[in-house]
Amino acid sequence: MATPTRRHATVALAAFALALAAGAPAQAQGWPDKPLRIMVGASPGGGTDILARMLAEKFAAAFRQSVVVENRPGASNTIAADVAAHAPPDGNTLLLATNTGQAIAPHLLKLKFDPLKDLQPIGLVAVMPNVLVVSAASPYRSAKELVAAMADKPGQLKYASSGIGSTQHIAGEAFALATGTKAIHVPYKGSSQAHIDILGGEVTMMFDSTSSAMGQIRGGKFRPLAVMSERRAAELPDVPTLAEAGVKGADVQTWYGLYVTAGTPKAVVDALAAELAKVLKLPDVQARIKGLGGEVGALSGEAFAEMNRQEFERFRKLVRDANIKGEGL
Repeated sequence: MATPTRRHATVALAAFALALAAGAPAQAQGWPDKPLRIMVGASPGGGTDILARMLAEKFAAAFRQSVVVENRPGASNTIAADVAAHAPPDGNTLLLATNTGQAIAPHLLKLKFDPLKDLQPIGLVAVMPNVLVVSAASPYRSAKELVAAMADKPGQLKYASSGIGSTQHIAGEAFALATGTKAIHVPYKGSSQAHIDILGGEVTMMFDSTSSAMGQIRGGKFRPLAVMSERRAAELPDVPTLAEAGVKGADVQTWYGLYVTAGTPKAVVDALAAELAKVLKLPDVQARIKGLGGEVGALSGEAFAEMNRQEFERFRKLVRDANIKGEGL
C-alpha cells in the first residue's frame, strides 16, 4: 500500500500532468476559447499603447491565443473604457487604463458607464511620474525660467496634453495652481500628436508621462525641466523634482492598470491576475517599464481597487480646486 506521502506525490504529479495537457499556465476551464483584445484609450506610440503591446505579447504566449490591441483614442481615454465596460463579461475584452479615464474623466465628462462599478480591476501594471518637457530648441532651461515667462505673459504660453481630463491636463492645471500662473491648454488625441507641435514650436511645453516622453528625451528632442514626483526618476537622475525646482504641491503621476468587464467569472479574473503577476516579474518586462522611467506595479485585486477609489476622490478635489471644466458639464 502506498504511504500518505507517496499518495500525495502521485496526486501532485497527476495534477501537474493535467495542467501541462491543458497548457501552462493553469487557466479557467474553457477560457480563453477565442482571441483576446486589449482596449487602449490612446493612439499608437504612446505610453499606454507601449505597455499594452508588451502585455499582449506575453499573454498570447501564456494563454495560447492571439491578443489584439485596439486603439480607441479620444474622450479622455473613456471611449476604450466604455467598450470594455459594455462588453460581454467573458474575460475576452481587457482594458489597459490610466488614471485619466478611471479617476479624472468621471469628474469632467458625462459617461455611460461607472468606472468603479462596471470595470473589474485585475492589477496595477506600472506607475510613471509626469515630467515637464519643452523642445530642445526652447529658450527655457529650467522650471524657474518657465514660471517667470508664464508670469510675464499670463495666458499666452501654451501647454499640450493628450486630451481634456488627461493626467497631462491635470498636471498642467496643478502646476498653474501651485505657481499662480496661467497658460493655454491645447488638448490632442494622444501624446504622439502633441509631440509634433511641441517640436514644431506651436506649443511651449507638456507635462507628459515619462512613458511617452522618454523616447524624445533620449533622442535629444525634448528637454526635461522637472519630474512631478516626490523623488527623482531613476532614468532621469539629473532632472530635479518640481519641489527641488521651487514648485510644491503639484506632483502628478500616471498609473496604468489592467481591467476586465465587471461580472467576469472569478476563475477568469483569478487567471488573469495570476498571469499579470508573473509577467510583471519577468526581467525583460521590468527592464522595459524602468526604461520608460517608471516603477513596476505591485498591487492586485482589492488593493488596486482601493487605490483606484482613493485616486478617484483625490482628483475630484483637484478638479474642483483648479476649477477645471470638462465637456458637457
